[in-house]
Order: sequence, then structure tokens, then C-alpha cells
Amino acid sequence: MSLRRRIAVAAALAVAAVAIAISVIGYVSTRSHLVGDLKGQLHTLASPYLQPHHGPGSPGQRGPAASRQGPQAQRPGTGDLDNRDELHTPAPPEFGGPRGYVQIVRPDGSTLRPSGENAGALPVDAEAIQIARRARGSSFTTATVREQHLGILTVGDPFDHWAIQVALPLTSVDSVLNGLLLPYGLLIAGGVLIAGLLGLAISRTALAPIEGFLRRTEEVTSELERPRHLDETGPKELKRLAASFNQTLDALEQSIEAQRNLVADASHELRTPIAALRSNIQIFLESGRLPPGERQALQQSILAELDELTQVVANVVELARGSGPNAHREQVELDSLVCDAVDRAQRRAPQIEFNMDLEPTLVDGVPDRIGRAITNVIDNARKWSPADGAIDVGLHAGILSVRDHGPGFDERDLPHVFDRFYRAAHARRLPGSGLGLAIVRQTALAHGGTATALNAPDGGAVVQVSFGPPLKRAAVQAASNAQR
Repeated sequence: MSLRRRIAVAAALAVAAVAIAISVIGYVSTRSHLVGDLKGQLHTLASPYLQPHHGPGSPGQRGPAASRQGPQAQRPGTGDLDNRDELHTPAPPEFGGPRGYVQIVRPDGSTLRPSGENAGALPVDAEAIQIARRARGSSFTTATVREQHLGILTVGDPFDHWAIQVALPLTSVDSVLNGLLLPYGLLIAGGVLIAGLLGLAISRTALAPIEGFLRRTEEVTSELERPRHLDETGPKELKRLAASFNQTLDALEQSIEAQRNLVADASHELRTPIAALRSNIQIFLESGRLPPGERQALQQSILAELDELTQVVANVVELARGSGPNAHREQVELDSLVCDAVDRAQRRAPQIEFNMDLEPTLVDGVPDRIGRAITNVIDNARKWSPADGAIDVGLHAGILSVRDHGPGFDERDLPHVFDRFYRAAHARRLPGSGLGLAIVRQTALAHGGTATALNAPDGGAVVQVSFGPPLKRAAVQAASNAQR
């Protein structure tokens, strides 16, 4: 379903909900008012039968009739209710008229007409019997008797210890309520229809700027080779959307440019070792006429070129992974990786002295990538150290610091030390591709750490790198014990 239709449907549903709520509230309010009036009429009809004793006469002599007629008069129709053996069944009573219908409910559930007839026409439920037994309280119910809808009020009589039931027809109430169904139904149906039409119109107007924005983005994305930005105009929301889209375009353009530069630089760096390797292999194929010493030197040169080519390819692949490590992360003993890297460097350059000051450090990361980065930092220091020089390796607070005693960094080169394929002017005569420190920074950032380069005050270069905050060994040991 399109967004335009969704807006129209949502508007129609919202108006339908409001219309239904108004209709229900109006219907219930009107019914409550009408039923309240009917209850008032029923209480008025029942009040003469609930008046207390006054004047001479028997206990049944009370109410307006007793005051007017003296001792021989009784309340309307009560008669001598203790002698009802000869009562007969009357004709079916009428429920209409202002007098309504009245009957007496005894505690045992039997009924009497006030006129002395024992044929009650109103239904007696358990609640009415309980009111008759308590001789107090009241309740209002509705019932259909002989196809006529009645409102029935049951009131306890504390003087005669029974209950009085009075009933009036609900014809007028039902007529009014039934008359409200059609207007309220039309209100709901008309509201939904009008809301749907207005929703379509409003959605068309509201989505017009978005459709224009969509067309512009389609034009821009179809020409990524010649990227251009969107105009940040229109409503505030569209301005923010355009600004966000432009930022995405900038990031995409930078990514594409970085890929192009990586491919171009990699091809440039690979061209030299491949050309040298090809030349040496061609010479080696005709090496039968060469002296044994020159032939052995040629073999060593080929192997060296292969090693350099392998190293360049490995570095390019490492950089192509990006900043986010895809491998499984685990707890890494950083000090152990540093010791391993120093041992390998010591074997390659036994004349260089390595001074280590390491504290046990745990980090969360990918061991292979962290180990490669540490090796690159130490190899970079080894490359620039004098033959009889020393390299200081320290590990404190999760920061690895490697210092050599060589010439240090040129101030112009410091901002570019960690750039891909960047090599200082005086470093181009040395082997390498300019990718080692770039891998160091990428690995550090991928693990939430940092990489910095500076010159020592008394000479030499210092490279500091971290791989995220170190873990506390106590917490790690507790977690390990909990897993066991």
C-alpha cells in the first residue's frame, strides 16, 4: 500500500473512531437521561404505597386513602393481606397509562396486586426477592412482558416487610433511541467517507514535496560518476532530509575515491616488484651460463622479490577489510603478543637491543589483526634503528609505546605517517610499501583505540597505539569462573 493511501486510510480510521465515540457517548447520554426521567416517574408512582402509618386504623391503614376515609379505609388496594385464600385470577392487566402497573412481592417470591388479586404480571428475579426479604433497597431492571418493553422499579417496603414493584412502558424511550440510530449511523458513514476524501487530498498535497525530492534523488543517484548535491530548500523537514542525503553522498563519494586510490596505489606498488620478479625469472631461465655464486644471488633476489610481493598483497587485503573487524572477538593478552613480535624482530636483527617494560594487559579484540599491527609497529622501529641501536618497548594502561633511536619523523611527514602508501622522501630507498602504519591505525580504530606518532625530545621516533580500554583481570577471572 502506498504512503498516500496509508495517510487516507489513517485519516478515515481516525475520523471513524471520533465519530463512533461521539455517537456512543451521545446515545448513552440520551438513554441515561431518558431512563433517569422514567425512574423518577416510577418513584413517584411507588411513593403512595411506601408512606408510613398515621391516624387510627389497622397497620395497613396508611397513605392518602387512610387520612381521607378514616379507620375503614386502607391504602390503595392493600385490603386484608393476611386473608387471601379467596383471591381470584384477574384478567390480564394493561401496562400503559400514567398509573402504570403495580404489584407486591412477598418474601417468599409470591406476588399480589394491590387490589387483592394474586396474579402478578411482572417477572420476579432473585434480586427482587432479596429486596422483599430485607424490606429495603431498590433496583431498576427492564423486561419484555407480553411483547411490551417495560421499565421495572422494585422498592423495599419497611412497614409491611415486602417489596413494591412498579412498571411503565419504555415505548417513548425506545422510540427516541431508535430514532437516533439513523442520524448517528449517517454521521459515522459520512465522516469516514469525507475523511477518506480529505485524506487523499491532504496526502497528495503533503507528499508533493517528497515526490519532488524523490525525483531529484533518483537523478542524483543515476549519475554517481558525476555526483552533485541536492538543494537544501523547502520545508524544514525536507531541508534536514536533503542535508542528511548530501552527507551520505559525501561519505559514498569519499568511499569510492578511497577505493580508487587504493586500487591505483596498490597497482603502482605491485608494478615494481612484479617487473623486477619477471626480469629476474627471465634471467634465471638462462642462468645455465652463470657462475654458481651469481646464480645463488639471483635465486635469493627472486625469493626476496616474492616476499615483498606477498607482503604488499597481504597488506592490501588487510586494508580492504575496512575499519570494522569481521572476525570473532575474544580476550587478548596484549603483553604476550608484544613479546612474540619482539622475539621475531630480535631474530631478524640480532644486533639491535630491545628494552621491554610491559605490564599484563587484556583487551577485547581480534588476535590476528592486533598481532599484525603490533608487528608492523616494531618492524617500523627496527627499520629505522641504527645497526647497534636500541628500541624501547613499553606497555602501560593499555597503550603500547615503541621508540627507536633513529632520525625520527620529518615535521612535514608527521600528519601523513598513517596514510596509505605514504612514504617519506628519505624512505623510498628502503624496502616497503607504505602500508604498515596505515594498517596499525585502521586496526586501532576498529578496536576503539588510537594511533599517534611523534618525535622524542632527545631524538628518535615514538609510535603509540592502543586497542580499546584494557579489561580488568579480576572481572575477567570472575566471569570465567562463573562460566565454569
